[in-house]
Amino acid sequence: MTENNPFEIPPQVRDLAEKNIDQAGSSIINGWKVSSQVMSMWSATPAGGMVPGFDSLRERAIKFAKDNAEAAFALAEELAQAKDMQHLMTLQSQYAQAQMRSYAVQTQELGRLMIDALQSMKPEAGANTQGSSSRKD
Repeated sequence: MTENNPFEIPPQVRDLAEKNIDQAGSSIINGWKVSSQVMSMWSATPAGGMVPGFDSLRERAIKFAKDNAEAAFALAEELAQAKDMQHLMTLQSQYAQAQMRSYAVQTQELGRLMIDALQSMKPEAGANTQGSSSRKD
């Protein structure tokens, strides 16, 4: 480290961080594959049959989780390359701002999909009430 920049991150630490990130990334990818296989098998069983709207909701939630994990790993890779604390803090701040925007969009979309799924479960409006009212006459 230089005396001019006491917060400089040594190259050895950055190299070790990169190796750890690569290993963690490989583990996460394998976990996603297994999770996707399990979810596919669960959806295919008669007991696990879901309303079609909930299938799209589940698929979108999984996609968002993958996207968020990828963004976190991209940040980790960038942080591993940071040469000083100021750069590190700038990267972290930019990531936090981008993720907050992303979370807002994701929340809106999941909310819309949830409403769509719930509405697809409703019986046709008036189907039961019309039959009962005509019998009273």
